[in-house]
Amino acid sequence: MNFELYKDVALTRDMPEERLKCGDIVKLVEHHVARDGEDGYSAEVFNALGGTLTVITVAESALEPLREDEVCCVRSLE
Repeated sequence: MNFELYKDVALTRDMPEERLKCGDIVKLVEHHVARDGEDGYSAEVFNALGGTLTVITVAESALEPLREDEVCCVRSLE
């Protein structure tokens, strides 16, 4: 599935090295193909006030579109 750039999506797995968890929302900013041939994206991670925390590289298989039956929540970075 190709995702549209500059849209929000959710992570489907924890990324402990980035302090991110499954369900965290990220904004896709660039599409690229990894060396293994899998599609991937650069994604910007924001804090609750809209400030940039980091930009990560994530495999397409670790992303899912947001759905109508989901709500946003807030958690502290651990």
